[in-house]
Amino acid sequence: MQAIIETLQLEDGRTITIETGKLAKQADGSVVVRMGNTMLLATVVANREVKEGQDFFPLSVEYKEKFSADGRMPGGFIKRENRPNELEILTCRLVDRALRPLFPEDYLCECQVIISLISYEIGVLPDALACLAASAALAVSDIPFNGPVSEVKVGRVDGKFVLNPTAAQLEVSDIDMMIAASIDNVIMVEGEMLEISEAEMLEAISFAHAAIKLQCQAQLNLAAKIEKSKVKREYAKPASDLELKARIDKAAYDKVYAVAKLGWGKHERSAEFKKVYEEVKATFTAEELAVQGKLIKTYFHDVEYNAVRRLLLDEQRRLDGRKPNQIRAIWSEVDYLPSAHGSAIFTRGETQSLTSVTLGTKLDEQKMDAVSVARSEKFYLHYNFPPFSTGEAKMLRGTSRREVGHGNLAQRALKPVIPTGEENPYTIRVVSDILESNGSSSMATVCAGTLALMDAGVQIKAPVSGIAMGLIADKTGKFEVLSDILGDEDHLGDMDFKVTGTTAGITACQMDIKIEGLSFEILTKALHQAKEGRLHILGEMAKTISAPKSELKPHAPRMVSIFIDAQFIGMIIGPGGKHIQELQKTSGTVITIEELEKTKQGKVSISGSNADAIQQVVSKIKGMTTAPEVGETYEGKVKTVLAFGAVVEILPGKEGLLHISEFDHRRIEDINTVVKEGDILKVKLLEIEAKSGKLKLSRKALIPKPERATEAK
Repeated sequence: MQAIIETLQLEDGRTITIETGKLAKQADGSVVVRMGNTMLLATVVANREVKEGQDFFPLSVEYKEKFSADGRMPGGFIKRENRPNELEILTCRLVDRALRPLFPEDYLCECQVIISLISYEIGVLPDALACLAASAALAVSDIPFNGPVSEVKVGRVDGKFVLNPTAAQLEVSDIDMMIAASIDNVIMVEGEMLEISEAEMLEAISFAHAAIKLQCQAQLNLAAKIEKSKVKREYAKPASDLELKARIDKAAYDKVYAVAKLGWGKHERSAEFKKVYEEVKATFTAEELAVQGKLIKTYFHDVEYNAVRRLLLDEQRRLDGRKPNQIRAIWSEVDYLPSAHGSAIFTRGETQSLTSVTLGTKLDEQKMDAVSVARSEKFYLHYNFPPFSTGEAKMLRGTSRREVGHGNLAQRALKPVIPTGEENPYTIRVVSDILESNGSSSMATVCAGTLALMDAGVQIKAPVSGIAMGLIADKTGKFEVLSDILGDEDHLGDMDFKVTGTTAGITACQMDIKIEGLSFEILTKALHQAKEGRLHILGEMAKTISAPKSELKPHAPRMVSIFIDAQFIGMIIGPGGKHIQELQKTSGTVITIEELEKTKQGKVSISGSNADAIQQVVSKIKGMTTAPEVGETYEGKVKTVLAFGAVVEILPGKEGLLHISEFDHRRIEDINTVVKEGDILKVKLLEIEAKSGKLKLSRKALIPKPERATEAK
């Protein structure tokens, strides 16, 4: 079977191939994208009919990594790929957000995109190729789609931008961004950075867009070779009634505009909009409502959409009365939870996060074992969004994909300021519970997380704040960028652009748009307006706490780390973990040991709430790892009494023989008459046998020899 292939040459010599016609031919569109030995199979299938009464576009994007792609078997008891891990969820969200804005507005047929990692080469990261594969599958299909689109990952190593960097390059990169774009416009941005400037971020996006244009053209070239893709399928469009639309617009627009202009709170405004809606419905007969009820509701929503947008564009007035660049009122508090190691409340308008910090040991690290990523995280953040935060009652069905995505964004925002190495021996877990939500709860999490970390005494490099920017634009090119958007402004607007950072620069961002693209003019204005908002929020946060506390909470665990020669690790652990378990049991501490391959050392971390107990463990471990020296004097404990002497432990785990002849200058007939188990003796190390390493001890060498006259008497 002959495949149809399009090849794309990258500037660094690598190639990307897009192949179709060989695999999964019953799908509406399928491609295999390959770079090196990493291969992704992407398929797309769309129904041809719309379910009755459906008024939304049911798009689902799934990304799955097969362990067989790397010649591995899944870990754990169940030996098959199970529910998506966090990496897979984050990847499919990236692809979804790039594809969704490019489907026709009136296209409502259910559509499913499935991307599978079928071969993996270490270092060639598949998430950078997932959107290209998905868009190419749509391009070779007959499904209506206003693409193509593609995503690339951008890093920066030694001041130079790198396209689709390897895992090793990302380790030393100060930028890790994923950018999606069509040939004409940027569509989606997400990533983390080490406090870069707005200009540097725009430069990175421009670099990415140049590469994306080539990938989009490659998709067009491939599609031109496929007959099926040349004519897109006809599809059923939602019902419409222009006369009904005009009637509702006339009855409701002025009233809705007036409500939007009141500047009321979320619930009051919602109730007033509902009141207007009920008044409009009252003008229809029961028969009309039975037939056209859904269409009436849709057209009333259109009135809300248009009225709110015109209020902003024509009067620069927002739903809550603010100006476009104005931030809502902020209040915050730290040390709210007495038992947490750190805590904070951050409230901005009608959005509130209660965040806690927990300090743990290496045993508490978050381990990720996926096909393309295997690592342990010493810092991680979890975000919870219960339904009561929006005044709703819903079933709790476990962590949602949205919660995973929002938590990951906040984690990436704070990660660059978390101390590393010896500056931070702890594993840190941050948990944000959203108690109220009306816009930008992930950015409230960033702010609350910063405050809670400082309250916990974590010596972060600088405070981080976050802000969500919105956009209202019309077809004439007129637009307004909004700072600190409300939930309704997100719903009725064209953009949700979240930016986090310190006073020095940007640490993370996430941008979603609902229009086909975003010009660099709008992007530039949004970034600079976001900076103003971030700095304002940082100023408000500083009124509560401006720097990390110098001490941990009294109930927080203390941790001490010492370094030993790697050869002693086995001795400390003991057979079957005997020694380390005994140390932990008797001291009430937690001990972890990490072998540092580069330095041939072992790092021993001891944590606990009792400083004296920690110090005792440190002393014992130092003793266990100290080499005995001939000629030195030791205070040892008698472990065993034998017929010919006693075994004395001079250092933890190091025992020597005190022969009966070395006990005293005088002759001793029975060793049991002068010493018993548990006695503490001062002894001198006389010799270490070369072959066996056995220690020869003497007590006699430390006792003055009696004078001859005394002996004669």
